[in-house]
Amino acid sequence: MSHTFLLEVGLEEIPAHVVTPSAQQLKERISSFLKEQRLFFDKIAVFSTPRRLAVKISGLADKQSDIEEEAKGPAKKIAVDKDGNWSKAAIGFSRGQGMTPDDIFFKELKGTEYAYVKKFIAGKTAAEIFVGIKETVTSMVFPTMMRWGNNDFKYVRPIRWLVALLDKQVIPFSILNIQTDRITQGHRFLGTDVVLESAEDYPQALVAQKVIADARERKQMIKDQIEKLAKQNNWKIIVDPELLEEVNNLVEFPTVFAGSFDEKYLDIPDEVLITSMKDHQRFFYVLDQSGNLLPNFVSVRNGNKEHLENVVAGNEKVLTARLEDAAFFYHEDQQKTIENYVDRLKKVMFHDKIGTIYEKMERVRLLCKLLVASLDKENGLSDSEVEALDRAAQIYKFDLVTGMVGEFAELQGVMGEKYALLKGEQPAVATAIREHYLPNSSDGKLPKSKIGAMLAIADKIDSIGAFFASGMIPTGSNDPYALRRQALGIVRIALARNWKLSVDSLQEMITQNYQNEPSLYSNIKPTKNSEEMSAFVVERIKKLLSENKFSFDIIETVSGVSANSFVEMKEAAMILKDHQKDDDFKGNIEALTRVLRLAEKAPKDKVRKIDTSLFENIAEKELFAAVSKIENKVNSYSLEELYIALCSLRPLIDNYFEKTMIMVDDEKIRTNRLNQLLTLSKLTQKFGILDKLNVK
Repeated sequence: MSHTFLLEVGLEEIPAHVVTPSAQQLKERISSFLKEQRLFFDKIAVFSTPRRLAVKISGLADKQSDIEEEAKGPAKKIAVDKDGNWSKAAIGFSRGQGMTPDDIFFKELKGTEYAYVKKFIAGKTAAEIFVGIKETVTSMVFPTMMRWGNNDFKYVRPIRWLVALLDKQVIPFSILNIQTDRITQGHRFLGTDVVLESAEDYPQALVAQKVIADARERKQMIKDQIEKLAKQNNWKIIVDPELLEEVNNLVEFPTVFAGSFDEKYLDIPDEVLITSMKDHQRFFYVLDQSGNLLPNFVSVRNGNKEHLENVVAGNEKVLTARLEDAAFFYHEDQQKTIENYVDRLKKVMFHDKIGTIYEKMERVRLLCKLLVASLDKENGLSDSEVEALDRAAQIYKFDLVTGMVGEFAELQGVMGEKYALLKGEQPAVATAIREHYLPNSSDGKLPKSKIGAMLAIADKIDSIGAFFASGMIPTGSNDPYALRRQALGIVRIALARNWKLSVDSLQEMITQNYQNEPSLYSNIKPTKNSEEMSAFVVERIKKLLSENKFSFDIIETVSGVSANSFVEMKEAAMILKDHQKDDDFKGNIEALTRVLRLAEKAPKDKVRKIDTSLFENIAEKELFAAVSKIENKVNSYSLEELYIALCSLRPLIDNYFEKTMIMVDDEKIRTNRLNQLLTLSKLTQKFGILDKLNVK
């Protein structure tokens, strides 16, 4: 016979962003608990609202599975004395297992016989097991935790009730002074307590008390009501998935309604209106069929339709106040020039250990020039683009001191673009001001314009360099200035644009900037912690390659040479992955890595030319000629062509090592041979450190 178990933890309102992951965590913890307890089940359904986390387990077995196991005791020579009698050790071992010496048998293990007994452990009933589920509930962790009363116990919010039912039986345990029962609570305002006769009654019994405990069902209700409203009014209602998730976790019984605001506010940029509705009020915004913003909004009430007109009026009043503020700031901000705002940035600190935002913009402006100079003609900027980039770099943070961004921080960059256009700046300049913040998440959108991409990279390089130089280096999960995201953004933009930027080149630009204009680095010395910064950026390209399903050894190989560009690293990874299945891959790599290991012994103090007059056999001459040919063409080779050329050296390398002793006593000959191998070794570095490849 199968059983059903219900566990519900009733709480004060949980923050919306915590509800879904907490419900999933509870499900995973209980699933692990049941597996550890050897109690089989068919499925676990999870339920959540702002006031409850619950699971319903169906198809539960009556009891744990029985187990039979062998317990190992002392060696036979210890368990049995010379007369064949059981020793005290054997008697103690069997007694400790709840058995007698007659139950002992012997089995060989690694050449030695040991005493064993077989133990039968009967499985506990489901009711006995679930009494221990308390620890599963109390051990949960949350982003923010609190204490209440005089207790040391911490949880996401105070626990107000507990339901634990195995079919119709209450499973007894308590957390603080809350004892498990069969009573759950309905909607805070529209419902009453619900006495559950059986675990099977959940969640249907809550519906009558205006609680939809199934989050998926609740979300679908919201979507259906929004769709109905859109059809009735011929609207396009933009249902943002993240906002829908948040709103769904704010209500237990959803009722969708529409409100409106004065059309005069449509003169404000759409982004301001949308931010006011979506980010500040949790409203969905509305478009007409042509995609134009309408003076309407859609929201969700935690309740039914009774007195809905009062709810609509209240929400309209709150939104109007917010839009009135926005209209005021929008008008006031336009009374000043961009130069006025830029001048104010001279007194605004980027960080007290680093300097002002104005100084940062000046550093970024110089970095932009170095970045432009580093690009090849194919991927570079035109003269007009260079001019637009320079102008953007001079002003790109100006909107931070506008009234609008002061009130709506989410609009930094967006308002910079709007105000720049209103003040007559080139569209390319305005776009770059907005795009320099991109990507604003690890997988966020990248800048679409070249100027925006260049400004974004320069701004991020400066931030990373400045924070590292100031000793504010991310540790563990602690990254308050989002430096990991910014470093990953640099890598992603460079790859998308095919810009040949490397870890070394970024570091060199920062150093050169410092040498050219040290006055802009009044509080920091960018060369400090440079190695840590380089390693930090390398980790970001590793992360990106890992997400692209490259193996660990390939990632370690291609990321091992920091002078190689991110583009080259990814291309090298693709080439190595493509050729891994070649029949001769193992032999080719082993031949090249043999060269690498010996080349490490070459003198590091100075570069010496290879003296062909010191060659003693034909193998040396043949390898030298082949490597010289590749050297002369290496700049015209693609990486794939270089790989094929290097692999073609394998017979010559094998013959070289067969005919040539490298570490001879004659220093001149030994050094000459090591230098010959070093030359070849440097060619392989376009693929990273090949001896990190796993070819076994």
